[in-house]
Amino acid sequence: MAQQEDLDFTYTTIDKIFRLSMGETGDYSGAKYDGDFSMSLEEAQKAKHKFIADSLNIKEGSKVLDMACGWAPFTRYIVKERGATSLGLTLSQGQADACQKNGFNVIVRDCRTVTPADYGTFDAITCIGGLEHFCSVEEWRAGKQEEVYKNFFKVLYDLLPVGGRYYMQTMTFSKNMLPFEEIDINAEKGSASHVLALMIKEFPGSWLPYGPEMVIDCAKPHFKLISQSSGRLDYIETIGQWRKKFRKFNLKKYWLYLSLVPKLLTNKEFRHQVAVFKVSPNRVCFEQEIMDHYRLVFEKI
Repeated sequence: MAQQEDLDFTYTTIDKIFRLSMGETGDYSGAKYDGDFSMSLEEAQKAKHKFIADSLNIKEGSKVLDMACGWAPFTRYIVKERGATSLGLTLSQGQADACQKNGFNVIVRDCRTVTPADYGTFDAITCIGGLEHFCSVEEWRAGKQEEVYKNFFKVLYDLLPVGGRYYMQTMTFSKNMLPFEEIDINAEKGSASHVLALMIKEFPGSWLPYGPEMVIDCAKPHFKLISQSSGRLDYIETIGQWRKKFRKFNLKKYWLYLSLVPKLLTNKEFRHQVAVFKVSPNRVCFEQEIMDHYRLVFEKI
């Protein structure tokens, strides 16, 4: 699994830049347009939140565990719109600090290690994008990927009552995924080999599941699948909207960009990591169907 230092690069390093671009509780996961790309990014994110809350039967008084909560946009929605209570978990100290400053109950904690003895049980659980970080390249190469996911579903099983629901969004590898040996940071820029290598640099310690079927199979026998849908096209649009917001001028934000220049000039690894500001490897992978993106709703049996 990606460690705290890995996620601190991906999320803490860009924490201030992100909040200046997207707002204090902005989403860093795919929105839900359902083909209506006339919607604003904010409207599509709210549509996603409503879909999740409806799918999990979240209502006033529901106790929800928001795993991999980011800057707490879903927590904000269910607290304000549904009257629920929420505990958010993240491995990014920057995210946790920002969430606590904004009044949300968020702590730094590995969600894979939570037990009922820690915080009790929950009526519903979400993990929006978290599974993408649960398995490392090394674990995958050692043949442990399915074991990682099965162990996680055992954690969820203990935290939910029978009939309790779990929602997850995750990127997956898709039909045009390359053999691992062809992934090369020195390959032609813009090629599948190159963008996949950039993705690994952007998300150190992380490897994706091979299609939703891998995740669904690992949920058995503890959970049954309630619904499944692809958000690949929605994510392409989401990324496009994010990039506009990241580039929109703000003096404080651009000063932060400038503060990264010395490290950019002296650290080759960092140059690979921030190449995402020029090209989105995720977007290219979605467009070329190297990757897909799924929304999955499970119910404890």
